[in-house]
Amino acid sequence: MRFLKGFYEFWYDFVIGDDWKIAAAVAAVLVAGFAIVRGGSYDPRVLTVGLAVAVAAAFTVALLIDIRPKRT
Repeated sequence: MRFLKGFYEFWYDFVIGDDWKIAAAVAAVLVAGFAIVRGGSYDPRVLTVGLAVAVAAAFTVALLIDIRPKRT
């Protein structure tokens, strides 16, 4: 049982890390990409660049949320 707990904690820390918002944004982009691929009509080059841009934008938004000034 201790092995399973350690295995879970490793993967949770590896995937989620310090910021769950970045992990959620990347997961959402991957799910959207999967849905587009399952749809069938796409250009692989456009999809690759589009998903890369979407991951970068999602990361940027998550980062901006974290560094915005706190209201007091």
